[in-house]
Amino acid sequence: MAKGKYKYLFKNMALFTISSFVSKLLVFFLVPFYTSILTESEYGIADVMQSTLLLTVPLLSLNAGEAALRFGLDKGADHAEILGIGLKRVLISDITALLLSAAVYIFRLGTGLGPKKEYILLFFILYVCNSFYEYMLLYCQGTEKVQIMITGSVSCTFLVIICNLVFLLVFSMGLYGYLLAQMISFLGSGLLIFMLLGGISELKNIKGDRSLQKEMKEYGAGMLLYSTSSWVNNALDRYYILLMLGTAENGLYGVAYKIPAILTIFQRIFAQAWQMSAAKEFDEEDRDAFFSKMFRVYSAIMVLGAAGIILLLKPLARIMFQKSFFEAWVLVPPLLISVIFGALEGFLGSICLAFKDGKSIGRATGLGALVNIVLNYFLIIEFATMGAAIATLISYFVMFAAAYIMVRKYVKLEVSMRKNFFAYALLIVEALTVTVNIKNFYLINSIIVLIIAILYMKEIAAFIAKIIGKKDAKRNI
Repeated sequence: MAKGKYKYLFKNMALFTISSFVSKLLVFFLVPFYTSILTESEYGIADVMQSTLLLTVPLLSLNAGEAALRFGLDKGADHAEILGIGLKRVLISDITALLLSAAVYIFRLGTGLGPKKEYILLFFILYVCNSFYEYMLLYCQGTEKVQIMITGSVSCTFLVIICNLVFLLVFSMGLYGYLLAQMISFLGSGLLIFMLLGGISELKNIKGDRSLQKEMKEYGAGMLLYSTSSWVNNALDRYYILLMLGTAENGLYGVAYKIPAILTIFQRIFAQAWQMSAAKEFDEEDRDAFFSKMFRVYSAIMVLGAAGIILLLKPLARIMFQKSFFEAWVLVPPLLISVIFGALEGFLGSICLAFKDGKSIGRATGLGALVNIVLNYFLIIEFATMGAAIATLISYFVMFAAAYIMVRKYVKLEVSMRKNFFAYALLIVEALTVTVNIKNFYLINSIIVLIIAILYMKEIAAFIAKIIGKKDAKRNI
C-alpha cells in the first residue's frame, strides 16, 4: 500500500514536471524579452491585472475549480455532474464580473490603473477567458485526466509565446498586445481541454443533482477566507506599491518575482501532485508517517533550492532583467524565502482540504493576511519596495506557523523544527550577505549552501532510496 502511495505521487509529479518544464521555463525565458519591450509602467499595469485575477476568479466563482478538484477525487464521483455544476458557477461569475466592471466604468473607480478606460474592458475579457481556463485545469486534475490537463497547459504556453512574438515584436502593440496574447491563450487552451474531455457529451449526461450542487457550493464558500487571504499574501503588496509608489515601482517589484518563480516551478509540480495524493490518502491508517516523510523532504528541497538560487542571484538577474529592470534584483532574496513558507503552508493546507476543512486553514492564512495588511503600509513608508518584500516574508512565516498548529488536529507531524529553523536562519544570513554586498560573499554563501546540504543529507538520501525501492529507506527518513 505504501509503495502505491509513492508510485501515485511520483507518477503525477513526472507528468506535472513535463507540463511545468515546458510551460514555466519557456515563459521564464521570455522575461528578458518582456523587460526589453514593455516599460516599467506597462509591466506594472499588466501585473496588477493578473494579480486581481487571483482574487476575483475564486471569489466570484465561489472556488468552483477547487470544489471540482476535491469532489472529483471522491470514490464514485459523478464527473459529468461536477463539470456542469462548475461551469454554471463560472458563467454566473462572468456575469457578476460584467456588472462589477460596468460599475467601475460608470462610477469612475479604479483610476489607479491609469486614465484609459479600455483597461476595464480588457480586464473583463481577461477574466472570462481566465476563469474558464482555470476551471478546466482544476476539473482535469480532480478527475485525474492529468494528460489532458498537461496538453492544455502546454498549448496555453505555446499560444502565449507565439501571440506575444507577433503582437509585441511584429506589430509593436505594447501592453495591449501582451494582454491580448493572454486572452487568446487562456480561451484557446480552455476550449481545447473541453473538447478533449468530450465536454459536450458530458454535459448531456447531467441530471441536476441538487445535493451535490449544495455540497460543492458550501465547500467552495467555506474556502473563501482561505483563497482571499492567500490572495492578500500573494498580491496585496502590489496594490500598496501601486498606490503609494506608482506603476513604475510596481513594475520593478513584479519582475523581481520572476527569479523566485524558478523555485515556484518545483513547488507547483509538487503541490499539484500532492493535492491529489493528500485527498486520496487522508483516511489511511499510516497517514501520519506518510505526511511526515513528505513534509521533511519537501522542506529540504525548497530550502536547498532557495539557497542555490541566492548563490547565483546576481548572474541570473543580469541575464533576466534588462535595462533599468536590473535594480529589481535586490528585492529577490526576501521574496524567495517567502516562497518556502508559502509552499509549506500550501502543503499543510492540502491536508486540511483533504478533510474538506477549508475554515481551519483559512484562519491560518487569514492571520498571515492581517499581518501583511498592517506591515505593508508601515514598511513601505519606511523602506519603499524593500519594505513590501519584507512584509511578504514575515506574513508568509506567520501563515506557515499558524497552519502548522492548525493541521495537528488531523495529522501528527514528526518533524525536527529546530533543524528547519536553523536552516531558515542560514538562508537569511545568505540573503543579507548578497544584499549588502559583503566582500567574498560568493565564498561565504557557498559554505552556507554546503552546510544546508549536509543538514538535509539524510532526508534527501533516504527519499531517493525510497524511490528506487531500498528496504531500509523507511528506517532512515
